[in-house]
Amino acid sequence: MKPEIRKDYIQEKYTIIAPRRGGRPHDVDQAKAKALCVFCPPNIDQAGKVLLTANATRLPGEPWAIKVLKNKFPAVSPNNPKAYGYQEVVVETPDHLAEVENLSSQRIAEILSVYARRTKAITKDRKIEYILIFKNDGGAAGASLRHAHSQIFATQFLPPQLKDKSQKVQAYKLSHGHCVYCEVIKKEQRGQRLVFQDKNMIAFCPIAPMHNYEIWLMPKRHIDNITLLTPAERLSFAKILKKILVKINQLGLPYNYYFHQVINDEDQHLYMKITPRGSIWAGVEIGSGLIINPISPEVAAKFYRQ
Repeated sequence: MKPEIRKDYIQEKYTIIAPRRGGRPHDVDQAKAKALCVFCPPNIDQAGKVLLTANATRLPGEPWAIKVLKNKFPAVSPNNPKAYGYQEVVVETPDHLAEVENLSSQRIAEILSVYARRTKAITKDRKIEYILIFKNDGGAAGASLRHAHSQIFATQFLPPQLKDKSQKVQAYKLSHGHCVYCEVIKKEQRGQRLVFQDKNMIAFCPIAPMHNYEIWLMPKRHIDNITLLTPAERLSFAKILKKILVKINQLGLPYNYYFHQVINDEDQHLYMKITPRGSIWAGVEIGSGLIINPISPEVAAKFYRQ
């Protein structure tokens, strides 16, 4: 395959698919001793103020299933007018050695439910304009602690790239009469970038991925935030996410997953981006903003389907 420049579905973002530059690094983290982990059951009460405890999927012998903590070292907080917002930690299991892909689909669905409950609580603050929910797994992906956890980050302003995206999505709807991502779903569910789908959810590798093996997970129904997912949609979401993370584990790569929620923008279409961190940005990427990706999305999708 010859190198090919591809454009994002809606934004002015470009990726050069260049397979001959292939090769992927591996990242192995050294687990911290369980006795020192602030998220393990003996220590978690000292890790930060507990905002929520969820126990619907608690197993025999587990003291709890999921806990949400106020971040002890926040970059933003409601007490800081110069950096206003919220920053929370979602501890996904009391088991120090478990990863999300090791958890049951029901537990992963409950994690999504916890994200929804905290989204609903945070949006009661009328100052908040934007909520980012994300997970860093592995040191190269930004994780500082081994114990499985994700984070919720909310601010009173919309980051410029998200404002640009919202404006382009709205302009597309005005011009075409429907959501651009609803159109993307129709196209991708029939193509070679499709990975998994059921009646509720679809997973596919995007046409212009910024990261090796990047994959998107999206509800087929047009909803703008996670609070609107039905229980059946959450379970579908969880089952497909589990499959994806099992495959990323086979690659031996750290990863991030994240999704954006722009308050008061019903035109946005909720979706999760999952980005394995097998690529290192160098001079072209940093200098020009053009991304060179040696793994085509068609090759990545074939890997996930295997």
